[in-house]
Amino acid sequence: MLSLTLKINGATHHLAAESDTPLLQVLRNQLGLTGGKLGCGLEQCGACAVLVDGESRLSCVAAASEFQNKDIVTIEGLAGEGGLSSVQRAFVAETAAQCGYCTPGMIIAVTGLFRKIPQPNDAQVQDALADHLCRCGSHARILAAIDRLRREV
Repeated sequence: MLSLTLKINGATHHLAAESDTPLLQVLRNQLGLTGGKLGCGLEQCGACAVLVDGESRLSCVAAASEFQNKDIVTIEGLAGEGGLSSVQRAFVAETAAQCGYCTPGMIIAVTGLFRKIPQPNDAQVQDALADHLCRCGSHARILAAIDRLRREV
């Protein structure tokens, strides 16, 4: 059992976990942060995405120990004192969710993209969403939310 110190959503957490325990499992089972989902368990669907030092990372396979000394933000940490983030508001405005299972991962990926590139082109959007699957068909509305964000910047 390892002793871990993880900075998540601005708070420092001292935890214990096995050396190979995935970050997603620590987030969900030890901290109650259930926004990120376990979809495939193989880093192929994107439902488990979190921001790590500002970049979208998948968390269902990577050991929590890999994230020490990193700034981790989950979907729960995106909303601030003033309410939803701009990405979350765009997703709501465009009803960019049907079942919602992929939505946290998609929002994380889009947030990471817009923080890095305020006016991403279509290729950059496709690249950012390449590891994210939506099985219920909300892609058109997700892209509409991204277009809304481009217009707002």
